[in-house]
Amino acid sequence: HVQLVESGGGLVQPGGSLRLSCAASGFTFSNYRMAWFRQAPGKSREGVAAIDSRYSTSYADSVKGRFTASQDKAKSTVYLQMNSLKSEDTAKYYCAADRFACAWPGSAGFDFWGQGTQVTVS
Repeated sequence: HVQLVESGGGLVQPGGSLRLSCAASGFTFSNYRMAWFRQAPGKSREGVAAIDSRYSTSYADSVKGRFTASQDKAKSTVYLQMNSLKSEDTAKYYCAADRFACAWPGSAGFDFWGQGTQVTVS
């Protein structure tokens, strides 16, 4: 069955770094656009970064220059390197997969979602 399992979240001080990972299984990873979303308490879900099967990336303006999405197709894993973290980056971060690569930056069209990993910058 399909699984997206995020890891790497935690507590970090402002200015620090974290690397999130999302391990995928149960579908053909290389056929999907992968993305990271985040949701803070009381706020709507926000697209953070996306990477497609050709390794083309897209970022929210709020994270450009600080976050980098990458993927390892051999491991069916997508990563989010987060540098220069700010308190406003605090949120639960979710990994998602989109078969037709047309939903980004919206979240409604993504096919599969992980359970999320908490990132707290304080």
